[in-house]
Amino acid sequence: MTIKEFSFDLPEHLIAQYPAQRRGDERLLVLDRKSGAITDEMMASFPCYLDEGSLLVVNNSKVRKARVYGVSDTGSLVEFLFLEELLDHSWLVMTTKAKKQRVGKRYRFASDDDLQVWEATIVATHEDGTRTLRFDSAIDETFFAAIGHVPLPPYIKREDTLSDETRYQTIYAKSEGSVASPTAGLHFTRAILDAIKARGIEICEVTLHVGPGTFLPVRTETLEEHQMHWERYEVSQACAASIDRAKGEGRPVVAVGTTSVRTLESAWDREGKRLVPGSGRTNLFITPGFTFSVVDQLLTNFHTPESTLVVLVSAFAGRDAIKEAYRHAVADSYRFFSYGDAMFIR
Repeated sequence: MTIKEFSFDLPEHLIAQYPAQRRGDERLLVLDRKSGAITDEMMASFPCYLDEGSLLVVNNSKVRKARVYGVSDTGSLVEFLFLEELLDHSWLVMTTKAKKQRVGKRYRFASDDDLQVWEATIVATHEDGTRTLRFDSAIDETFFAAIGHVPLPPYIKREDTLSDETRYQTIYAKSEGSVASPTAGLHFTRAILDAIKARGIEICEVTLHVGPGTFLPVRTETLEEHQMHWERYEVSQACAASIDRAKGEGRPVVAVGTTSVRTLESAWDREGKRLVPGSGRTNLFITPGFTFSVVDQLLTNFHTPESTLVVLVSAFAGRDAIKEAYRHAVADSYRFFSYGDAMFIR
């Protein structure tokens, strides 16, 4: 299957540059994957579309201010995206001007007042284009709080602002480590969550720290050639037990976001027919023909053409149904991507 089969025309003005004025005011397209029927709604109506006894699964990963600028030993300004902490004061990073960022090159990171300074060296380069950056001494979250920026995706053509620190974060975010938001969760307000709970619907949390595996574009001609980056996830004992009970009782499992889908399907023991709790790593690429063992329904955003995310939702709902839903969304001026509107596939 070629990636071009998952292309579609999207007018640039439909790419949301800012979130809705108020969280939860987004539109909601409801897609019935059996009949193909499409209903235009608002996100506030989402609880009404959940079946009785459903189990809602959200990703509680918190976005780190992982976009950081440093000055190289040659005086050039370099942008870093901090992906994952390694051993020995080291981090896996992506950089701008990547070919120039070679082993041995030194960088200086400093606060605006120059009172806080950190220095680091590239000690390794990797085939996927990432680098290992080793600091002279350990850094922690205070480093990112002091000089980091919210890692808005490149299709948002502006600098991050103070409001992005809250609006590019879900209200239930707990575990710091993502370099992009699990954006399907951005639509939830306390009122919407309360309405869900009031209907007796259980909510459980998993963690998948969003990294390049989720957001990097497919650069190969066929899906089979594409290699996903590894991402870390964690499933608690309590959440695994809730999933197992729901599946055993035939109750729908509703995933909030593609990252929740990939976590659940990666942690599922297909032989034992149970969800395995604990920490893990996944590079699962869900393509048409994949058998979903856990997820029955999906709340998601509208995704970029030719991305692993639009491939995943096509695998879940059917490529023709997704093409028609996206055609409808474009014609009806839905807002696309991270700060855009939502789609519920049931």
